[in-house]
Amino acid sequence: MGKRERLSGNEAVAIALRQINPDVFPAFPITPSTEIPQYFASFVANGQVDTEFIPVESEHSSMSAAIGASAAGARSLTATSSCGLAYMWEELYIAASNRLPLALALVNRALSGPININCDHSDSMGARDAGWIQIYAENNQEAYDNMVQAYRISENADVRLPIMICQDGFITSHAVENIELLDDADVKNFVGEYEPEDYLLNSECPMAVGPYAITDYYMEAKRAQAEGMRNVPRVVEEVAKEFAVISGREYGLFESYRMENAERAVVMIGSAAGTTKDAIDRLREKGEKVGLVKIRLYRPFPADEIAELLKNVKAVAIMDRAESYTNHGGPLGADVMSALYRARANALAVNYIYGLGGRDVRVEDMEGVFRALEQMIEEGDAGETYRYLGVRE
Repeated sequence: MGKRERLSGNEAVAIALRQINPDVFPAFPITPSTEIPQYFASFVANGQVDTEFIPVESEHSSMSAAIGASAAGARSLTATSSCGLAYMWEELYIAASNRLPLALALVNRALSGPININCDHSDSMGARDAGWIQIYAENNQEAYDNMVQAYRISENADVRLPIMICQDGFITSHAVENIELLDDADVKNFVGEYEPEDYLLNSECPMAVGPYAITDYYMEAKRAQAEGMRNVPRVVEEVAKEFAVISGREYGLFESYRMENAERAVVMIGSAAGTTKDAIDRLREKGEKVGLVKIRLYRPFPADEIAELLKNVKAVAIMDRAESYTNHGGPLGADVMSALYRARANALAVNYIYGLGGRDVRVEDMEGVFRALEQMIEEGDAGETYRYLGVRE
């Protein structure tokens, strides 16, 4: 039986980690993720977990220690945000290329400069091609649920890749919401014990982790890594089905909200999806055919599934909370438009950059996006496909 609580997203993730009881948690504080290791350190001090908690001198060291622990056969993780993620950049690639199923609790925050401590997705989007699985949450409940499912996905024998569980800084990480926690025993049974097949401390089978790869072997290693990523969507859906049995909450690669007969749609990631749902409900009451596709699994990107869902839409707005500086949109925009092109979809598409540095996104703003889509349909032309929302030009 679940237990109702009022928790911030950070505390909810820390509680999920307490229930999982990982082996090693190296950590270095950075706003707004600091509370996750702070809460967890109290669990260690109180004897509620037997995790080896390691205060380190930098984010680079925290990921390095997590990698070493995972290579040694331990279930490990760390947490960070923004510049902390940038500081561990080198190690992100090492974790993925060594096929280490460790976890990172990432609380999304804008990257400098100018210096800003609020939410956008520039940190995780910068790491989108590092070879990590990326799963995003709309609210505190999803942040908790995603973390409970994380190791089941990353440790799967067909995957064995590191996983990034992302939530929006301050918007979910510090805001308090009603959520439902699972019983400790249910989480423990669901996640299970980590039983690695190959690891450094296995005296029966000596091995090396991260050896030098000459030209004759490097491409095959990267191809094998890509094959692991190819298996992720199937595993995510399998784990989600099992999670639904113990929680009653259903997850997939994305959420389709009121997309039945939708002629105008928004595609986005993260907490602003809740605001967009309110806008959709208002417009649906007026008889307007609008809907939302909220991406949960961003890496690997479910291109075919997204294109299939949008095949009957006349116009779509793709919302990016990060800028790619390509002069034609953001990272999510590039992925969705590529999917639509490959599927030969006829939808008019526009890419909005929004919410950078924590800029507010109101229901009225999203209603304005849907009005812009309506105008595009009337004119039969997408017009300027690279736009900013809510900025003083």
